[in-house]
Amino acid sequence: MTDPYPPAWLDRAAYPFAGRHLATPEGRLHYLDEGNGPPVVLVHGTPTWSFLWRHVVSGLAQKYRVIVPDHLGFGLSDKPPHAGYTPADHARRLTALLAHLDVRDATLVVHDFGGPIGLAHAIAHPDRVSRLVLCNTWLWDLGGDPRMARGGRLAAGPIGRFLYRRLNFSPRVLIPAGFGDRRALTPAVHRQYLAPFPSAADREAPAALARALLAEGAWYERLWQRRAALQGKPALLLWGMRDPAFGPAYLARWREALPQARVVEYADAGHFVPEEVGGALLPELRRFLDAPTREAA
Repeated sequence: MTDPYPPAWLDRAAYPFAGRHLATPEGRLHYLDEGNGPPVVLVHGTPTWSFLWRHVVSGLAQKYRVIVPDHLGFGLSDKPPHAGYTPADHARRLTALLAHLDVRDATLVVHDFGGPIGLAHAIAHPDRVSRLVLCNTWLWDLGGDPRMARGGRLAAGPIGRFLYRRLNFSPRVLIPAGFGDRRALTPAVHRQYLAPFPSAADREAPAALARALLAEGAWYERLWQRRAALQGKPALLLWGMRDPAFGPAYLARWREALPQARVVEYADAGHFVPEEVGGALLPELRRFLDAPTREAA
């Protein structure tokens, strides 16, 4: 159904889209379904939401059907305190949404935790995903990365729980820290990432994904071992090279895994490429989407 009641904090000039909802057993999942044409599915990570993709939605909807969910617990979706918030839970709900919308022959565009969440769908349903676009993400056990291991252990402990639940640490601190140039994050835009989490009770989903960095390592690794389902599909890697989390070493691993991929490096961008680069992503995306499937890579 169309959502007639956007929250008062939502910047409708920046996000002028018609929200829709899918009822799930755990709560309502908000999503966008804009335009007509071949489907493009945009999958966000943490602590972002479909607002991250607003420039891409506006730029592609004239020619493509652009579908953008807010994971449960994020953005304009419900935030039930006791829902399943592991990456596998989010992947299950994403697959349910795409089945509900009967999405086939899709281009899947993923960022951050959207990588394992979205690619889990692509691996399980390779016949429904025709192309891949990856932005600063991963698909393997992160325990071997010392920086990630330290951060994951902190997030899983009492200090991490306090930071995430009480101080809204993820959007308040980690989003600015992930930018290549923090001046690019205006106060008005930053408010759109802070506002979905007004109280401790609303912050379980980003806290759960922080714990999942290490705790779900076996699940990531099982997906990685099935990556053959992704190989051979036309792929595009759009990478912020100043990402303090998923920087050049992660890009190098994806280059090896997807040798057919076209690679575009953004030297001055950090982790949040769709936000930092914004509409400048569109020429590369259009070139990739407009090419015949066999030539897209």
